[in-house]
Amino acid sequence: MQPQDPTTQQHMSIDASRRQFVTLAGAGVASTLLPWSAGSASAQPAVAGNLKIGFISPLTGPLAGFGEADPFVLDLVRKKTGGKIEIAGKTYAFELLGRDTQSDPSRASQLAKDLINDQKIDMMLTTSTPEVVNPVADACEASGMPCLSTVDPWESWYYGRGAKPGQPSPFHWTYHFSFGTEQFAKMYISTWNLIPTNKKVGVLYPNDADGNALRAHLIPDLRKAGFTIVDPGAYQDGTTDYSSQIARFKSEGCQILTGAPIPNDFIVFLRQAAQQGLTRTLKIVMPAKFGLFPSDIEALGELGYHLASGAYWSPVFPYSSPVTGLSSMQLANAYEQASNKQWTQQLGASMALIDAGFAALKNSGAPKDKAALAKVMRVLDTVTTVGRINFPKGPVPNVATAPIIGCQWIQSKPGSRFKLDLPIVEHACDPRVPIQAKLLAYA
Repeated sequence: MQPQDPTTQQHMSIDASRRQFVTLAGAGVASTLLPWSAGSASAQPAVAGNLKIGFISPLTGPLAGFGEADPFVLDLVRKKTGGKIEIAGKTYAFELLGRDTQSDPSRASQLAKDLINDQKIDMMLTTSTPEVVNPVADACEASGMPCLSTVDPWESWYYGRGAKPGQPSPFHWTYHFSFGTEQFAKMYISTWNLIPTNKKVGVLYPNDADGNALRAHLIPDLRKAGFTIVDPGAYQDGTTDYSSQIARFKSEGCQILTGAPIPNDFIVFLRQAAQQGLTRTLKIVMPAKFGLFPSDIEALGELGYHLASGAYWSPVFPYSSPVTGLSSMQLANAYEQASNKQWTQQLGASMALIDAGFAALKNSGAPKDKAALAKVMRVLDTVTTVGRINFPKGPVPNVATAPIIGCQWIQSKPGSRFKLDLPIVEHACDPRVPIQAKLLAYA
C-alpha cells in the first residue's frame, strides 16, 4: 500500500540552554550498559500503548567499527527518556530492539524480516554502509514497514536499489539521509587544494555499491575541478594482491589517493603500497569507508599518521540531540567516560538517526499507523546531532543530504588520554563546523 500525500510537519528546534543544564552524572550514563537487544528496563506500558523500534547495524565482522558505539547510544536513549515518548498528547512506552548484522548483507535482510514479522515492530532504523542499509531497506519496502536510514552514500542507497535518474521514486516506505557524491566532491576538492600537488589522483574503487556509485557520480565532478583521475578499474572485495594498481599509480605519478575499499582491504593495500614505494610520493591519502575510526588507524600503525578522512560527525559539530538534550561534545565525553574508548563519528550519526526517527514518530500523531508515519518521513525537516535533515529539499524523493567534513589523523599531544586526534581541516559542506588544524602532507 502506498502512503497518502504528505502533510506539513513542524520543524523541531533545539533549546540551547539545555546544553548547559544536562549532565551525565545525574543520569547515570556511565553505569553498566543494558544488553544490546534489550528494551528499556524502566519503560512501563502507557495508556496509548507500546512502540517497537528496530535498530540494525554491524557490531561484528569487517564493518564492526561502524557499530561499536551503537549499544551505548541505544542505552543512552533509554536512560534519558525513561523509555517513553510523548506523541500528540499521549504517552507511549517504546522498546529499541538492536540487532547485529555481523557485516553480512544476507543476515541483515533476515534480521529485518524477523523484526517485521516476528517482533511486529512499528518502525525500522538502520545504519552503516550499503551492505547493511540496502538489504534492510529492501525488506522494509517489500513489507510496507516505515524505515529510516543513514551513513550510506545516498546514490548507493537510491540508485543501488533500483531507482532510475529522472524517473519517479519506486520507494514508498523507505527514507534515507546521508552524504552523497556532491558532498564528497566539495570535501575532497576543498581538502586537496589545501596543499600543492600535481592533481593526479589514484582511485581504488571496488566492484560494490559504494565503489560503483562513486565511480559513476564522483569522478566527473573531480575532473571538472581540474584533477586527473587514474582508475585501474574495479576489483573484487577481498583482493589480496594490489601490485597492478600500485604499479599504475606509480607510473602515472599520482600524489593523491582516494577510493572506497572495505577496511581490511585498504590495510592490505596500503601495506603493499609502502613495501613497493608508493607511499613515499603520496601527499594526500584520503579514502572513504576507511579511516573513519581510531581502530582503523591503530591497525595501520605509523602508516595511519596524516591519513585524511571525511567526518560525518565530530564532537565540535555545533548541534545537540533533541532526544537526549546532549551537545555533541557532551555526547562524546559521555561515551568516553562509559566505555573508556575514544569517541567515533558513528556515535553522532547513530544518535542523529534516533533524533530523526523520533521526530517522525512525534510528527505523525499516530505512530501505530504505518502509512501516516511513512507520509511524515517524506516531508521530515528536523535538526539532529549531525545538523539539519530536510527531506523536502532533498536531491531526489525519499532522500535528504547530510554534511561530510574534511579531517586528518594525527598523533595526540603528550599527556593526552588517547594516542590519536582527528582535527577538522576544512568545512565546505557546513561552515558552522569550526576548522581546528591545517592539513599536513602524508609523505
